[in-house]
Amino acid sequence: MGRTFALAAAREGAKVAVVDINLSTATEVASSIQKNNGHGMSVKVDVANEHETLMMASKVADAFGRIDVLVNNAAFYYGLQRRSFDEIPLEEWDKMFAVNAKGCWLCCRAVFPYMKKQGRGKIVNLASAVVFSGAPNMIHYVASKGAVVALTRALAKEVGGYGINVNAIAPGLVMTEASKLQSTPDYEKSVVASRAIKRLAEPEDVVGTLLFLSSDASDFVTGQTMLVDGGMIFH
Repeated sequence: MGRTFALAAAREGAKVAVVDINLSTATEVASSIQKNNGHGMSVKVDVANEHETLMMASKVADAFGRIDVLVNNAAFYYGLQRRSFDEIPLEEWDKMFAVNAKGCWLCCRAVFPYMKKQGRGKIVNLASAVVFSGAPNMIHYVASKGAVVALTRALAKEVGGYGINVNAIAPGLVMTEASKLQSTPDYEKSVVASRAIKRLAEPEDVVGTLLFLSSDASDFVTGQTMLVDGGMIFH
């Protein structure tokens, strides 16, 4: 999903900092942007680490001169084992919130001084449709994404006076590498059957909403969580 977002933003003319805990992954995407005559850089960051998020913001501001958009897409999800709420290891619960909720907060906090100085900025947080459906056997993931929705609403109230918009996107099942690892044909069929738009979703299906929330077109939209799930949940 992050790769798709980064490449799409670059095609629209944005200078993109590709951030990942795995530097080789970030560098690969940044190189793809550069090969297509775009502006891309890579930064290795653990979003759950305050120092690293502050360094990230500093490096991006130094390289690009400003920070206009933050997309909080990092999440603990790949390889996640579905299990009953009473069987989730405490360490896994803590990691989930460290990355998905704390990481989102730390990245917002890191870019805030730059956006405040500019008098404008766009923050887009990736939540999930599971917040509204209450998907079972992954309660820590659902709860962490619920925290992202709550953070989005509260932060929008705090920073709106500085010209900063904060919104969230809640995708349904999107066929990313992580989703394919967990999915089964029967589950995919059930998802498609429950949607108004009868097909599986690809990362590209979320791009339009991301670009809208990152652009001037959404200047009067803040504190919102936009479901992008093909009409499975009406909220």
